[in-house]
Amino acid sequence: MTREAIYHRPKNNFAYAYDTQTLHIRLRSKKNEITAVTLIHGDPYVWEEGAWQYKTSTMRKIAATELFDYWFVEIQPDFRRLRYGFELKNDEETVVYTERGFFHEIVDRDIAPYFCFPYLNKEDVFTPPAWVRDAVWYQIFPERFGNGNPSLNPKDTLPWSSEEPTPANFFGGDFEGIIQHLDYLVQLGITGIYFTPIFKATTNHKYDTVDYMEIDPQFGDKETFKRLVRLCHEHGIKVMLDAVFNHSGCYFAPFQDVLEKGESSKYKDWFYIWDFPVQTEPAPNYATFSFTHMMPKLNTSHPEVREYLLEVGRYWVREFDIDGWRLDVANEVGHDFWRAFRKEVKSIKPDVYILGEIWHDSMPWLQGDQFDAVMNYPYSSAAIQFFTQGTLPAEEFVYKTAEALLMYPQNATEVAFNLLGSHDTPRILTVCQDNKQKVKQLFTFLLSSPGTPCIYYGDEISMAGDTDPGCRRCMIWDEEAQDKEMFQFVAQLISLRKKNLAFGNRGTLQFVTASNATNHVMYTKTFEEQTVLFAFNNSDQEITVDMPFNLRGKKVTSLLTGEEFAYEAERVDVVLAAHGVVVLEF
Repeated sequence: MTREAIYHRPKNNFAYAYDTQTLHIRLRSKKNEITAVTLIHGDPYVWEEGAWQYKTSTMRKIAATELFDYWFVEIQPDFRRLRYGFELKNDEETVVYTERGFFHEIVDRDIAPYFCFPYLNKEDVFTPPAWVRDAVWYQIFPERFGNGNPSLNPKDTLPWSSEEPTPANFFGGDFEGIIQHLDYLVQLGITGIYFTPIFKATTNHKYDTVDYMEIDPQFGDKETFKRLVRLCHEHGIKVMLDAVFNHSGCYFAPFQDVLEKGESSKYKDWFYIWDFPVQTEPAPNYATFSFTHMMPKLNTSHPEVREYLLEVGRYWVREFDIDGWRLDVANEVGHDFWRAFRKEVKSIKPDVYILGEIWHDSMPWLQGDQFDAVMNYPYSSAAIQFFTQGTLPAEEFVYKTAEALLMYPQNATEVAFNLLGSHDTPRILTVCQDNKQKVKQLFTFLLSSPGTPCIYYGDEISMAGDTDPGCRRCMIWDEEAQDKEMFQFVAQLISLRKKNLAFGNRGTLQFVTASNATNHVMYTKTFEEQTVLFAFNNSDQEITVDMPFNLRGKKVTSLLTGEEFAYEAERVDVVLAAHGVVVLEF
């Protein structure tokens, strides 16, 4: 055995409390080298006649990547304490893997070498809000969704959709425009809205916050926002706001005070000023987001800054009953601040969803003391590369997706924020080069994936657009210009996700086949006795593939067409259209 490939570590994504009774244990080994893994486990204090009393549980292989296999078992310790190790077998040898290395047989006279999960404490269990698991999000860029109250229009507002978007132009989107179209979102099946920033700012995107306690006047007032939140809740829709605590806008009053008064400003320590006088050009002499002089970085370790921002978090939850915070540039803010932020907002509303914008491995933020989830870019980027760009072979797509699914504990994966596009990326139809069959494949993958999916406004009616500002076009409300067929397809997938437990977020995903030769992928979602098979053809040609299940005597239903079949043969061929997808339940 290749011992250096075998890996496990407690208290992270390899060993964690799934709930107050259950532990999840994972193990990594070299690909295709181990034939069986058994978990050796027991309470550290149960001994008889000088021998530790242990049990054994069979682990199953749940995923494979290019280099490794991953094994899993779920157990419920009798007394919430656990010592454990792993017995690994192949055709040549059997070894026992422990925290202190490898043994040739199970050691029962000394438990010191074994891995330790000291105690399953209730307060240590990662518990994201339960409702998020079944949420379907819709991202709205408020300036571009609907102009419902023209009297609020900023100066030089353009008629709706009259010109292409630029980084500087305005079309007058506001809260009334959103309220007027809530029925549309209900018809689609949306249960959560993620708003990009609504706070007072100078730009159309509002990420340059001027006042965190005030709504930008172009969107409406606080009473209108309260009405929007109330109406959303009446329609079964949660509301998540976007906040930038890493940096403010240049016109944030404390920073303006620093620009005016320099070293004598009482706010000089609110920011990271390197020397005085403060200069913005040709390069800022203070820390910023990227190197943008208009976005000075906030010193979140300063007591006054901390209290100001913590009150922002509390205020909008307390006074407006919002359901979530999406936190911009979250990885550049100190962990200590996020720990305080979580405690403060959840003390007001325990089931508030805290989502961090992080584009990479985020395990340090997902220990149950900071965020509930992060924006799951590693997961969606693999799908986009495979289905749209052709830069990822089928087998590698499976490997990358498996890696993303195993990156975090299952608790976190179930509420991970999955998305195909946003205000920061090209629209998915444009990425697919206007191939709507590819878009349908991606929507099917997104809405059948573990996690909580998000649709960027307009993607469901086939809006196109390159990266910012092209992806920020005005929402199309002319029904004749909307792609109704795509809308109905996405609405059908959302309905299946809600009603079919295996299809949705209760189902366990397992890849079945992946072929570079035919460029197709299959995976199943299973829940109890129910199985749903997803088959994708990522080629330009129709293909026929073998469905690797014995279906004799079973009723099979095509979930996308409603057709039912009864097969007599054990093996069944499935015909997949070019860039087609088939979803079968049995």
